[in-house]
Amino acid sequence: MKAVVQRVTRASVTVGGEQISVIGRGICVLLGISLEDTQKELEHMVRKILNLRVFEDESGKHWSKSVMDKQYEILCVSQFTLQCVLKGNKPDFHLAMPTEQAEGFYNSFLEQLRKTYRPELIKDGKFGAYMQVHIQNDGPVTIELESPAPGTATSDPKQLSKLEKQQQRKEKTRAKGPSESSKERNTPRKEDRSASSGAEGDVSSEREP
Repeated sequence: MKAVVQRVTRASVTVGGEQISVIGRGICVLLGISLEDTQKELEHMVRKILNLRVFEDESGKHWSKSVMDKQYEILCVSQFTLQCVLKGNKPDFHLAMPTEQAEGFYNSFLEQLRKTYRPELIKDGKFGAYMQVHIQNDGPVTIELESPAPGTATSDPKQLSKLEKQQQRKEKTRAKGPSESSKERNTPRKEDRSASSGAEGDVSSEREP
């Protein structure tokens, strides 16, 4: 699941010349639902959106408060084009959840938002309709969010960093192994001055960093 979150001073949705939703200060969320999304990804995205700190606090400190902290409004718009994959220059949307499934999933997303936050502050567009979305971006501030891929255990940056460090340690251990054993094999040869200028010199040069 992908979302584009924009901090706004005003946003609205118009369908067929009629304005169907409007909010004041808050966030506008464009949501792209993937074919593989489940309830787990839905809950992850709701949590991220509601706790995303894109507002300043009372003292003017930036990136300190979320939409829930400020009790601002949210306008959600379903946008399958966020799941676009380019084939040359042509957009392809085979990764997007089919319309008949996506509508129910999107409604569940809205329901979860309203359950977690204040329902009267959650507005949305019209699923499947041709819409004009008017966004008055404040800043501008635009944040892209993406839920972890289903079944991917290493999508957490901290976990990836940990695995990378473990791999680096393994590589260092492998690099040290032959070097240390070569050192042990060649230690007795230091007394044989006649041989030190040959193989000993080659081994020493291999140890240079």
